[in-house]
Amino acid sequence: MTWSDTLLDSEKVSKSLIDFGLEAGDRVGIFSQNSPEWILADIGILSIRAVTVPIYATNSAKEAEYIIQDAEISIVFAGDQVIYDRLLSLFGKLSCLKQIVAMQKDIVLSEEVNSVYWDAFLSRAEGVDSKELDKRYASADQGDLASIIYTSGTTGEPKGVMLDHLNFLESFIAHDTDLTTTEDYRSLSILPLSHIYERSWVFFCLHKGMAIYFNEDPKEMANALKEVKPHIMCTVPRMYEKIYAAIQDKKNSSSALLAGIMNWSLAVGDDYYNEHLRLDKKPGLILGLKYKVANALVFKKLRGGFGGDLQFTPCGGAALSGDLVRFFHSFGIRVICGYGLTETTATATLFADKNFDFSSAGRPIYGAEVKIGENQEILVKGPGVMRGYYKKPEATAAVFEGEWFKTGDAGKIDEQGQLTITDRIKDLMKTSGGKYIAPQKLEMALVCDEMIEQIAVIGDQRNFVTALAVPSFINLKNYADKHGISYKSVEDLISNSQIKKMMTKRFDHLQRDFSGFEKIKKFTLLPLEFTIEKGEITSTLKLKRKVIQNKYKELIDKMYSSKK
Repeated sequence: MTWSDTLLDSEKVSKSLIDFGLEAGDRVGIFSQNSPEWILADIGILSIRAVTVPIYATNSAKEAEYIIQDAEISIVFAGDQVIYDRLLSLFGKLSCLKQIVAMQKDIVLSEEVNSVYWDAFLSRAEGVDSKELDKRYASADQGDLASIIYTSGTTGEPKGVMLDHLNFLESFIAHDTDLTTTEDYRSLSILPLSHIYERSWVFFCLHKGMAIYFNEDPKEMANALKEVKPHIMCTVPRMYEKIYAAIQDKKNSSSALLAGIMNWSLAVGDDYYNEHLRLDKKPGLILGLKYKVANALVFKKLRGGFGGDLQFTPCGGAALSGDLVRFFHSFGIRVICGYGLTETTATATLFADKNFDFSSAGRPIYGAEVKIGENQEILVKGPGVMRGYYKKPEATAAVFEGEWFKTGDAGKIDEQGQLTITDRIKDLMKTSGGKYIAPQKLEMALVCDEMIEQIAVIGDQRNFVTALAVPSFINLKNYADKHGISYKSVEDLISNSQIKKMMTKRFDHLQRDFSGFEKIKKFTLLPLEFTIEKGEITSTLKLKRKVIQNKYKELIDKMYSSKK
């Protein structure tokens, strides 16, 4: 799509919404997977001073019902047949819901509700005078409410975060100031647009004049990277944890010669970039020559897996191990870690170009201020902070200390002004012996292992720490085949004594730097992954600890009742 096409179609969305009777301040839902139409709908909604309410494509009918009812949404854009059918089940129950717009041609529409295909919806623009749209533009104000984004929430009911146009504008200004980009860049969109992180990033890329590519199928990620050859893309830690595990597995299965070449190359890259360029030091001639050899032998191929043209990649949503960040930087993948929330219009802190600490979340972005409050809580102030929670004045008051937003995360700031996240305050666990445990710190250390896919630490009000672990089934099967361990199913694998012994050794090694009371004493291997569909993780891949603890109560109790 050209820029002219984008402008024309987004204006058609605006005019069609006006034809439907939408007024300034009215709420419109987008319940869909990523697509160009998602952004066109968003721009069209915002352009008439209406309010965009994103709904995750993975949300159930019940979750969507809460959002539509709370925000009093009258029109919803539906991404596919499954989503359309979920909305269909709500049509009679919700008096506010008046219209569904089907964004794909293959959706089968029901004659019993008001629904229309995307093209037919856009055709309604023909009957609207452009002067009506001009009036909306003329009356627009930076303080207009732009979006209500319902937090995925690891506990309790979702809260609608209210962001205005100024929040987004200031985000553009901050990223313009702190990042170097050009309009020639290609950006690959892989995270949900329903989340503020990807959505604000796509807005920023459009603001800069870049081309946006949407990857619709996560399973095609590797092919998309090779085809698009992106210069930038937003990512989350899970992506790097999986890639790291795959690289380590490849290295471990290689010959001694190839593994040695890779280890040597990575050591050279670590010295060249991490100990010199990162610290603004010039590498010596010999180190420079070594790097050229390492680049030719190993690094070009590793970067090729990302497309080959990647300049940098913002990473957020959760903390990524500093060791992994360092690893990727050593062969030229600039992972730029940051910190932020929906309530801060995504980014609040970000790596600087030089002299950053790999284990930190960087320094405050332009316009933002960050400080540490009581109980080591991170507080944020600035133009990116939300105006409050929709229809929840008490919840809004509870998270503000004057102009400072109380994030609910614990952290510390070093002498260079870099923020380090220590844990989610609400997630801190206290053993029955009175010791505090930071589960995310443990989980981050363990999930880097090639044999561990997901892990949930248990220990609150217990006398020691345990865990539920989802192994990497591919790597587990490879290990079993290599060591002559017979199995017929995943259940056979995870219950095998040799497998358990091997995993115990890995747990012990990975926890070597933790205090005795912090260490996981027992663990249970699970045969299935934690998923969004089963309600065990949020749409941003955070663990829903209460759900997991309730669902696996029997297994957890067994770990504490067993003497072994």
